[in-house]
Amino acid sequence: MHEDLAYLELTEIAELIRTRQITSTEVTTKILERIDALQDRLQPYATVMRTEALAAAARADEEISRGRYRGPLHGVPVAVKDLACTVDAPTGAGTTIFEGFMADHDATVVTRLLDAGAVLLGKLRMTEGAFTSHHPDLPSPVNPWDAETWAGSSSSGSGVATAAGLAYATLGSDTGGSIRLPSSQNGITGLKPTWGRVSRYGIFDLAQSLDHVGPMCRSAKDAAVVLSVIAGRDENDPTSAVVPVPAYEDNLRLPCAPVVGFDPSLNAHFDEETRDMLARTLTTVRELGWRVVEVETPGFLEAAEDWQGLCAVETAQVHAETYPSRKDEYGPALAGLIEQGRAMTVIKYQTLMERRRAFTGNMHRLFADIDLLLIPGVGIASPTLAQIDKLGEDPEVLAGVIVPTAPLDNCGFPTITLPSGTSRRGTPLAIQFAAGPFQEQLLFGAGAAFQAATDFHRSHPEL
Repeated sequence: MHEDLAYLELTEIAELIRTRQITSTEVTTKILERIDALQDRLQPYATVMRTEALAAAARADEEISRGRYRGPLHGVPVAVKDLACTVDAPTGAGTTIFEGFMADHDATVVTRLLDAGAVLLGKLRMTEGAFTSHHPDLPSPVNPWDAETWAGSSSSGSGVATAAGLAYATLGSDTGGSIRLPSSQNGITGLKPTWGRVSRYGIFDLAQSLDHVGPMCRSAKDAAVVLSVIAGRDENDPTSAVVPVPAYEDNLRLPCAPVVGFDPSLNAHFDEETRDMLARTLTTVRELGWRVVEVETPGFLEAAEDWQGLCAVETAQVHAETYPSRKDEYGPALAGLIEQGRAMTVIKYQTLMERRRAFTGNMHRLFADIDLLLIPGVGIASPTLAQIDKLGEDPEVLAGVIVPTAPLDNCGFPTITLPSGTSRRGTPLAIQFAAGPFQEQLLFGAGAAFQAATDFHRSHPEL
């Protein structure tokens, strides 16, 4: 498969399929061949659903030929993180305990993708239980830009597959940064929606009140298409929001120049390359005519530090049926988190909850005066595997990873992650724009404007 076709944006390949310049079967066959060629090297897929994908592509071709076009996902090959239940393939959630588990229902997000006519290629590798580390007995996805560079946290398979041209869009989940970090590390566009914007029914939990499900794509427009399909109220998930879902991709023009907040004090947690990248981004933002104002963010470091304790308690509850009864089957990182949660006192947990509510309130106040908050996707420029291996020993690296990410899960506000250049090693760098609750339309508009003014999102790894 010619790489130019593999690296088309979702909306570009969708138009070729809609106008029958190429068939879904042809595209799906070629992507499956590409997966065969690169899977051993990059390890993004936990399960490839070859038979199901080819059957879905044939159905799409037949429907499109009869004028029954369902929309821009119809016939387009996509993939989902292996924590979304599927009746046609196992859902292991990056664990050995649940390896081979067959669900009796599809996750709501999977159902909505299939109803939109998408071709599901398979399930993507992830860290154990969606926490920080891959299970020691399972393969880890490899960054296609550089094998010694971190591929990101739990949605690493989604990031690698999208970046390497092995799916036109993927779904990831974000509890502490796991859409944004793999998007940053692999040079793709990721959207962490408002908590509740997307149903979590049929999603394996890490921590219910922190988990978000969202698209990982090649452009803001592509992410808008996917979110339009998967978002919205779900009777099976009482926490799903009843806020109406627009066709985000139909209105990517900003109604006016946004006010962008930037907190220079956060630079203390970021390395020199990241600070330089942010300075260049601010120049681009000003050239777009957007107004930049300095703000004080409400205790991001403290919120990031509180995040792990909050996550630990909820994770311990999720795994109560298998931990500690099957403790020996857990990897050290997830086991350590569960132990932390089991050991926490009620008083300590209530203290964390009070601080979380105060932080969320202060974030609402912050967005009363600005439209967008600019922060890096990760504060350590394209960290290597060696740096991440020392995450628990190096407080500067830890702060660089969690300060731009975890606080925005605590409050549940949406963000879009956008490629914003390359490191000195030639690996991707990224920014985030964050916004107030249910301001995804604004984020897509900002992302589309930024990507119209830059071409970072059109760069791809050489494979």
